[in-house]
Amino acid sequence: MIPSPASSERFPRMMGEFDLIKTYFTRPTKRAVLGVGDDCALLALAPGMHLATSTDMLVEGRHFLSTVDPYRLGHKALAVNLSDLAACGARPLAFTLALALPSVDEKFLEGFSQGLLDLAQAHDCELIGGDTTRGPLNLCITVFGEVPAGQALLRSGARVGDDVYVSGALGDARLALEVLCGRLNLPSNGLELTRRALELPQPRVSLGMALRGLAHSAIDLSDGLLGDLHHVLLASGVGARLNVDAVPCSSLLQEQPIDWQHECTLAGGDDYELLFTAAPESAPAVQALAAAQGIPLTCIAQIIASERPGELRLHDKHGAKVVNQWHSFDHFAAVNT
Repeated sequence: MIPSPASSERFPRMMGEFDLIKTYFTRPTKRAVLGVGDDCALLALAPGMHLATSTDMLVEGRHFLSTVDPYRLGHKALAVNLSDLAACGARPLAFTLALALPSVDEKFLEGFSQGLLDLAQAHDCELIGGDTTRGPLNLCITVFGEVPAGQALLRSGARVGDDVYVSGALGDARLALEVLCGRLNLPSNGLELTRRALELPQPRVSLGMALRGLAHSAIDLSDGLLGDLHHVLLASGVGARLNVDAVPCSSLLQEQPIDWQHECTLAGGDDYELLFTAAPESAPAVQALAAAQGIPLTCIAQIIASERPGELRLHDKHGAKVVNQWHSFDHFAAVNT
């Protein structure tokens, strides 16, 4: 890019672009053949492994509020990508970061990079490159993982008769957003608990790898349960029957009116839990896995044959039909803030 006459640097302040990268985002690599600082990074895959890769973008005002703590923003920026690897059953290897900043704010960068790299270290995932530029705050991460050939979890593997499970509890991230936007009220300690779900999601990487060979299909819950389950049903050419009262949620959400419970759990988004399908006879193995991982795994639905792939029939705990009135997140629909 040719610099404009008004500025010979992308960041015309005390710290320049390459100082920024060196200070906050350059770390030694252990697995990558070549990391930050060259035109390309180099990864060497072990024999018999496939490369799994995914890209996610976070835009201020669309995916996060301007008041978010920088440390938490750095954590979430990587967590949403690691969640995609988890849904594929892949082990994290490395990632790149493309970062647009309105200006060089060293306090923001210190917190953001620390949150980002703390989570990266926890999952042994190396930062190996990327780009920085001036612009509206925008974070784009591409993550790389490895999975044994033929063992990747896909959306297209659901089979008629499968049970449908979700990990953890759903809805707290949406509940926090509603409180932050002034549409619901919670006590201060309740807001912090739900806000952690929104801003510090924990990617289920270990669970995803453990599901290889057990789950028939999987997806991470980023845009809302109903919408993400619909993706699995379409890809697999099947339908599902879902008990809306079986979807697990926190005690805080259970205290809300039932309409809000369903809104948050069925269409809330930002849960970053795993949804997967498995044969009914695998139920003991699934519960053994739940105990081993220390993560609740709840059966909420069954896969059914359907002449209309993607069909989703909702019912309550009494078996009564529930009309589907919920809409999951869509990046090109009206802004949900």
